[in-house]
Amino acid sequence: MAQLASAPALGAGGPPFESEYPDKVNVEIEGTLKNKYKNRINIVTLGCSKNVVDSEYLIAQLSGNNFEVIHDSNDESAKTVIINTCGFIRDAKEESVNTILNFARAKKAGIIDRLFVFGCLAERYKNELRDEIPEVDDFFGAKNLKDIIKAMGGDFREELLGDRIVTTPSHYAYLKISEGCNRNCSYCAIPVIRGRHVSEPIENLVIQAQKLARGGVRELLVIAQDSTYYGLDLYKKRKIAELLRKLSEVQGIEWIRLHYAYPASFPDDLICEIRDNPKICKYLDIPFQHVSDRVLGKMRRGITKAETYSLIERIRKEIPGIALRTTILAGHPGETEKAFDELKQFVEDVRFERLGVFPYSEEEGTYSAANFRDTLSNSRKMERANEIMSIQNKISREMNLAKQNRYMTVIIDGIENGFITGRSEYDSPEIDQDVLIYKTGTDPRPGSFVKVKIVDTDDYDLYARISESQ
Repeated sequence: MAQLASAPALGAGGPPFESEYPDKVNVEIEGTLKNKYKNRINIVTLGCSKNVVDSEYLIAQLSGNNFEVIHDSNDESAKTVIINTCGFIRDAKEESVNTILNFARAKKAGIIDRLFVFGCLAERYKNELRDEIPEVDDFFGAKNLKDIIKAMGGDFREELLGDRIVTTPSHYAYLKISEGCNRNCSYCAIPVIRGRHVSEPIENLVIQAQKLARGGVRELLVIAQDSTYYGLDLYKKRKIAELLRKLSEVQGIEWIRLHYAYPASFPDDLICEIRDNPKICKYLDIPFQHVSDRVLGKMRRGITKAETYSLIERIRKEIPGIALRTTILAGHPGETEKAFDELKQFVEDVRFERLGVFPYSEEEGTYSAANFRDTLSNSRKMERANEIMSIQNKISREMNLAKQNRYMTVIIDGIENGFITGRSEYDSPEIDQDVLIYKTGTDPRPGSFVKVKIVDTDDYDLYARISESQ
């Protein structure tokens, strides 16, 4: 942890306090002002969408204890800050540590009074962090919600179990269907951090979806560490297709989008459900990570190159027009130049609609760290990741050009840089491209569905006008 804790402060995109605190900050806040803001808490969420959901559960509990909660805010009036950290890969850990250090400086400067840290990084490195950043009042693991509430001076309210206060735009929300993971992927520390897979019962998830719908949510983004494993622990069989069907029956929910589907032992009934259910987006986030049999074996992915190609062919044949999103891991131990060439050919052959790539980072506690030498330099891993993205850029550009003059339905997200922003059913928020719609005078409200005509494109965005035939 010493290497992480000594990292420089974050620049753009970092936490909401500057690294230098100007004289205008009045450290000696009057007692009346302190009393006014003593129940205001700022929650800062880092990392993945699963962390977002955890923060939303926490906000609901704190609000139920009469705390005023702001989320990822620049408002310096909150004298208590709680940071929800990520500890998945090196870059995420560095961002988390830098954020903690920045708020620790804010505490030293008297801008905040109390600082707490929870989540994945705290789960893995609680003792090291406590020694190195003593300004933090306390650290909590990823699942210690009750302890955090107690530290704030509140009581965990059982009647609020499962309640959330959504921090995303009000028309979409993440639905976390399980916790943990039973997979043994060589590079992944999630099972160490989050434990084994635990599915949330279908009836609980339906109730949660109903509450979200009553609050204005129209798009559900279904997430888990391994969504296709859902149900095996509770029901002794995979139940992801049944869950999606039940969620689609919730009044008010119009789109359901599935993320993080593990490719090995892919359930056939899920293919049928995506194909036949009009509320399920023709979109599938399925991280393949690699294609070389040698590397897949070292990764312990439980699938071969031939099975990978066969699964993709079957999905596209059964669900015409589906958009496939995948994640690629470049530079895993054992990825020779030949194996990397196979990976590049795979990306060119399959032509994924959406693709993200990460350079491998060795994570302590994982199978790879214990059993393989990490021989590639970080710069070479990054070069390989950039090569993959260069191929994908060309594919994305060509696919977008093919959409020109076509009509599609989009969900409206808001206004940005003079455009109405929306997304098609083939695009998830934050990670995929936008449809940028030229303003016409009467802007559709966020969460509404409109028909647009694509009039221009670039590598990762579409430009459109609202169709006159709505």
